[in-house]
Amino acid sequence: MTVPEPEPSSARSLSDAALATVPDPAAEAPPPVTRQTVTDAVDFRMALVASVTLDLPSQHPTVVLREIDTPRRQLTFAIGLPDAVALSHAQRRIATPRPLTHELMSDVLQRFDIDVVAVRLVGRSGGIYFAELDLRGRTGRAVLSCRPSDALTVALHQPVQVPILIDARLLEPEGDVAPPGA
Repeated sequence: MTVPEPEPSSARSLSDAALATVPDPAAEAPPPVTRQTVTDAVDFRMALVASVTLDLPSQHPTVVLREIDTPRRQLTFAIGLPDAVALSHAQRRIATPRPLTHELMSDVLQRFDIDVVAVRLVGRSGGIYFAELDLRGRTGRAVLSCRPSDALTVALHQPVQVPILIDARLLEPEGDVAPPGA
């Protein structure tokens, strides 16, 4: 039995062309496209989620983050009710019958070996706060902009405690704080 000669490359089959576009896993992956921040110049303070509360008659739940070291200042900000429920479940480690969105996100990160390195609260404009989720995986590191409630909830779902870092300027009672690099 004779083996036919391979056809010229211009006559490759569709499956050959498709295989040619599949990246080689052994090849070096390009660095991810990320939003980089300058964190060296910013004074970050470690904090923990002290409480998630709804004090009536207010219609908006609040999150209280407390500085770990003295003077133990607090940062309080409002979040939406669904976000407060998810954050409260995560803080108290309350199991749900089906995974909530943040639990699903945490499971996806863990299955793909992506670590949550830190949560950083980096800015304030009016009453709106800005946060970053610092991630590290096989292909490198990425810093993603997100809402503080989402970052905190994802962080609390991690198997290892994730540092919560607050720009020290946010612990001052008033004034806008531009995020680094803005």
